[in-house]
Amino acid sequence: MMSLYGKYAMGILFSFVLLAAVMLYSFPLIYCITGIKGLTSAYLFYSRIILWVVLALVFLYNLFIEKNSFLLWKEKQYSVMFYLKAVIILYLICAFGGSFLNFIIQVFTHENVSRKLVRIASLLKNNYFLIVSICLTAGIVEELLMRGYIQPRIEKIYNNPYPGIFISAVLFGILHSTYGTLGQVLVPFFIGTVFAVFYKKYSNIKILIICHFMYDFVSMMIMNFIDIKHLSAF
Repeated sequence: MMSLYGKYAMGILFSFVLLAAVMLYSFPLIYCITGIKGLTSAYLFYSRIILWVVLALVFLYNLFIEKNSFLLWKEKQYSVMFYLKAVIILYLICAFGGSFLNFIIQVFTHENVSRKLVRIASLLKNNYFLIVSICLTAGIVEELLMRGYIQPRIEKIYNNPYPGIFISAVLFGILHSTYGTLGQVLVPFFIGTVFAVFYKKYSNIKILIICHFMYDFVSMMIMNFIDIKHLSAF
C-alpha cells in the first residue's frame, strides 16, 4: 500500500495538474460544453465554476484516499481585532511590495501590460457580480489549495517548513504565468511567499482568504474605474 507521504505527494501533484489544466485548457473544455468561443464574461464565470470543481475533487481525494484532515494544521482562533490588523497589514505588504516589484521589473525590462489582463479588465467593467464571483473564487479556492492543502503536505514530506513555503509560492507564481508577463509570475510568487510565511506562523486560513479576496477586489475595482493601460502596477 502507498504510504501516507506517498498519498500526500500524489495529492500535491493531482492538485497542481488540475489547476494547471484549468489554466491551460479551460477554453476548449468550456467551448465543448457551452459553445462559448473566446475570452468573454460568460467564459470567466464558467472558468470559476471549474475551479470550484477542482477544489471538490481534491476534497474527495483527501476524503477517500488520504483519509485525513484536509487542513493538516489545526485552525488557531484569534480576536476580531487580530483579524482586522492581520488583514490590513498583509494587504499593505502585498500591495506595496507587489507594486515595488512591478516597478523594478518595468525599469529593467520595460515590460508591457498583459494583454490578457487588459481584456479581462474590459470584461469586468461595471460587472460587479462577476468581479465578486472571481474574487471569492480566488480567495477561497486558491488559499484552500495552495496554502491549506499543498503547503503543509510539502512540509510533512520534507520535514522542513521552508520547502513548504518556497514550493507552494513557486507553484502559485507558475499558475499565474498564463497572463504572459514576468510581473504576473513574480508578484504572485511574492504574495504566495508572504501568505505562506503567515500561514506557517499563525495557522489561520480564514485570514488569508479574506485578505486574498480584498486584494483582488480592490485591484479589480481600481481597474473598473481607471484605464489599466496607465496602471503598470497591475
